[in-house]
Amino acid sequence: MSEGVDIVGLDTPPRLAVDALLDDPKTRIIVCCGAGGVGKTTTAAALGLRAAERGRRVVVLTIDPARRLAQSMGIDSLDNVPRRVAGVSGDGELHAMMLDMKRTFDEIVESHADGERAQAILDNPFYQSLSAGFAGTQEYMAMEKLGQLRAGDDWDLIVVDTPPSRSALDFLDAPKRLGSFLDGKFIRVLMAPAKVGGRAGMKFLNVGMSMMTGTLSKLMGASLLKDVQTFVAAMDTMFGGFRTRADATFRLLQAPGTAFLVVAAPEPDAVREAAYFVERLAAERMPLAGLVLNRVHGSDAGQLSAERALAAAENLEEGGIVDQESGKAGLRDTADPTDEAPHETPGTPEEAPEDDAVTIDEITAGLLRLHAERMQVIARERRTRDRFTSLHPEVAVAQVAALPGDVHDLAGLRAIGERLAAGVPAGA
Repeated sequence: MSEGVDIVGLDTPPRLAVDALLDDPKTRIIVCCGAGGVGKTTTAAALGLRAAERGRRVVVLTIDPARRLAQSMGIDSLDNVPRRVAGVSGDGELHAMMLDMKRTFDEIVESHADGERAQAILDNPFYQSLSAGFAGTQEYMAMEKLGQLRAGDDWDLIVVDTPPSRSALDFLDAPKRLGSFLDGKFIRVLMAPAKVGGRAGMKFLNVGMSMMTGTLSKLMGASLLKDVQTFVAAMDTMFGGFRTRADATFRLLQAPGTAFLVVAAPEPDAVREAAYFVERLAAERMPLAGLVLNRVHGSDAGQLSAERALAAAENLEEGGIVDQESGKAGLRDTADPTDEAPHETPGTPEEAPEDDAVTIDEITAGLLRLHAERMQVIARERRTRDRFTSLHPEVAVAQVAALPGDVHDLAGLRAIGERLAAGVPAGA
């Protein structure tokens, strides 16, 4: 991690050197993880675009059900096949894809069974429920697809946008959970009632079925027993492969060529979740590159504190800085005493400077108050960041300045990439 980190001082966390991470040919996989709604998808896309424009051949794999990534890359839609993104400058290439959970499961079946057996499995109601609704299937299939992409030499870099999980446990544990469920030993236990038959067998089966999702519970009864028998008979030789691939994927995540980026917003709940991710990744010996702190506010006028800005606004509003009466009297004293008409006739152009002076004071006071609010936000975000860095001082941080609007095209992703590389917003 030291190669991709710049130390900026004792008072701030080490800065995550994003370009060094992207340019390192040893970096083959970047996994963006974190709580929902913190900008993981945008971060993954921006990293992919920046790496491609710096000469790498990149594919971005997103599991986000929204279509923002496709829209921002100028693609009508994304599916399970990588699609090249047009408009990328430089010598690299950028491709993007969106995980189709069920299609990925189907591909596994089709690649490990002959045509007739594969079709029998795909048509089986038990399999259809399992592939579409079993808890953890999405996370498992994301890792399956990652393994498929990494197995070939088509990509220099794979950027993964992880599923919007409630907890780090979901993402890291799902491959193990589904692999365990599909392990041959468990399936053989599940198959035992079918061999016994009768009410006793059905009772035993019902106990096993209670561990499955609500979708599968709708199939309870004799039809379910038959479906399970058919399913197990067709997939009997494949179950061990799921567990083997789950273990291989887990080792791939621990490999030196993988880099995890924890993404968070500068808000207490998101940063607490980020701290939990960091601790869990360390416990699993996953290679952490650093923290991306999104939507951080800054100011080029940071030397003007919130307190001073508020005080100045109050003085303006109370007339403490500009004494308008004295100012107007002074103007009258220096004016030609014979020239009275401009001052006595309402609505004449000569009164405009007086009205403009009042309006400018009000606008200035309002701007000072807005600046004070911005400085208070900056201070609050900094305290939130500092609480994280006090617990994890070794974690490199890239603070990404907030954009004025949403990202909806390559230009917006490019701007995010530039902010990622800069690492620190103005005044932060």
